[in-house]
Amino acid sequence: MRRNHAAVGLGVSWVLAAGLLAQDQRGDAPGAEQPIIVERNAPAGPTFDAAFRSPTGFQNRHIFAPLEDWPDPDRVRLGSGAPGPDYWQQRVNYQIDATLHEAERSVSARAKITYHNNSPDTLTYLWLHLEQNLFKPDSIGALSKEPGSRFGYREGFDGGFHIEHLASAGHDLELHVYDTMGRIDLDEPIGPGETFVFHISWSFNIPPFGADRLAVEEVEQGPIFEIAQWFPAVAVYDDVDGWNTMGYLGQGEFYTDFGDFDVRITAPREHIVVAGAVLQNPAGVLTPEARERYERAKASDDTVTIRTAAEVGDPASWPEGEGPLTWHFKAEQTRTFAWASSASFIWDGAGVDIPGCPHAPDGRVLAQAAYPKEAEAWVEAVQMARHCLDFNSRQWHPYPYPVAVNVNGRVGGMEYPGIVFCGGRNHREGLYGVTDHEFGHNWFPMLVNTDERRYAWMDEGFNTFINIYTKSDFFGNYPDDARGMAGDVLNNQRQDNQQPMMSFPDQIWRGRLGYLAYGKPAAALWQLRQNVLGEERFDRAFREYIDRWAFKHPQPADFFRTMEDVAGVDLAWFWRGWFYSTATLDQAVVRVEHDEEDDWVYVDLENRRDMVMPVTIEVEYDDGQVEQRGLPVEIWTTTNAWTVGWNPDGRKVVRVKLDPKGMLPDMDESNNEWKAE
Repeated sequence: MRRNHAAVGLGVSWVLAAGLLAQDQRGDAPGAEQPIIVERNAPAGPTFDAAFRSPTGFQNRHIFAPLEDWPDPDRVRLGSGAPGPDYWQQRVNYQIDATLHEAERSVSARAKITYHNNSPDTLTYLWLHLEQNLFKPDSIGALSKEPGSRFGYREGFDGGFHIEHLASAGHDLELHVYDTMGRIDLDEPIGPGETFVFHISWSFNIPPFGADRLAVEEVEQGPIFEIAQWFPAVAVYDDVDGWNTMGYLGQGEFYTDFGDFDVRITAPREHIVVAGAVLQNPAGVLTPEARERYERAKASDDTVTIRTAAEVGDPASWPEGEGPLTWHFKAEQTRTFAWASSASFIWDGAGVDIPGCPHAPDGRVLAQAAYPKEAEAWVEAVQMARHCLDFNSRQWHPYPYPVAVNVNGRVGGMEYPGIVFCGGRNHREGLYGVTDHEFGHNWFPMLVNTDERRYAWMDEGFNTFINIYTKSDFFGNYPDDARGMAGDVLNNQRQDNQQPMMSFPDQIWRGRLGYLAYGKPAAALWQLRQNVLGEERFDRAFREYIDRWAFKHPQPADFFRTMEDVAGVDLAWFWRGWFYSTATLDQAVVRVEHDEEDDWVYVDLENRRDMVMPVTIEVEYDDGQVEQRGLPVEIWTTTNAWTVGWNPDGRKVVRVKLDPKGMLPDMDESNNEWKAE
């Protein structure tokens, strides 16, 4: 007789005791390739295969131990992961008048900025983000990146902000510029609950290459200007880091406060100007026919062309008169403002119902697309946007803004509140993929406002995760097996220079950003939903996280705590394995034995690396029947070796396969299957 059936798989107390013995004998860390095997016929007590999971075996911590990296909860951020009764965040409102100088490829502007100090602290200075300074030849970003790299400076370009005027209440202020940051020392401090108003004027040359954020593209019917991260923006002052003064190097995107934007953009008369905001003066910038189409588009589910390809370049398609036109836009409770302008734009639109949209009182959002004639696939762009907005609003949380604008130009793919830039033109599936991804960012981080300078995975990864379901719904191919995703994780884990997902984006080794910020976190959330919590439990917790932190500034611990709080489970092992480390997984089936005397079958399993995950085994019997059995991750709390047993009802097991759908990133699949000889 092999062992006491009552002890198989669930006898935690004696497993722990014998496991301690195994650890004593080993004296090394768990996750070693070959665990200690306790003799089956040992005279004292039940016998089993076990190796204790040492509390010092996973980067000096037990993988199941409580995480010590999280800040202590307080009344600002609760232990549940929710904002507390004393939660606060700053607010910044912008009134901007800007002019696009087409011939000079430049922008000049002036702004009135109103800063609301909602913190309990007195502020004696303000920090500004001066992100266009990345394009100065002596910037840190220019000097630390390879020439011609994705986010680097291009030689010969005269970039950067020219600050012409800075004043408050009629008194000049001094700006101390440090690369892409600027500090304003205040004559009078800003006390808690007080407001500070200042005025600033600036100009800059538009970098034609854009470094993926803004650009100019020359097309046949006139250049396309995509303008973003284009104004001096007040940095975030928060309860976690105080002033957030991480400079702009390119890979780390941005982190700003919410506020209202009132923006006037003066552009050549023949241009169409679009923005992530509501147009306030259609009568001043559109012909009567275009205004009628504009209003009809919002009411229509079908795409309405507001300016047709035939009308591009035709003076009859813009208001009569001479000189430029000024387009007036307003946006509420948004973290930044971006826009685009071109004489070459075809302009489409259609409405989509978003019940609960906080800034569309009638629940109707106007989806738009602006693109040149070269973008042949873009006749579908509006409907692609409608699908993304509708699906994510129903699945997760209502889309937050009254407009959703997709712009085709040089920028390959970039997101801002209510507006995205997508570069693809003639590949339908590719266009949907970029459109869906960029609009998905309106949930992460435009709604749930995370710090992109520190935690790219909280926006790129979360967004890549929700894209799995929107894309599957659009093309009708829901992925019931994640082999491709697991394979991507595996391919990256086998490379040198591994870094954890928690690495700051500007400190991620070149070529690894796509994996650490996009692929791995998306795979982790997919595993959490499909393999750990289940869809219903995960969805409830994930929706609660979005609801709690909509229009707020969550930190990683707020997400982790919310998921545990709502799902009702300790996930320290998961966060440590996937997010805080470079751990890898190797589950193995070691042997299968039949106890003919008692008609019992035993399957010996091992976990041979640091990461732990639940186990799924597929069992095939000699009568041809196949079944699946699941084991919780808790089997690995004290051991790297586990035996599961059951009564096979007189049948013989002829095959056992781990992870039959290939859903896990298992580093060694050669030990995943056992077959009877």
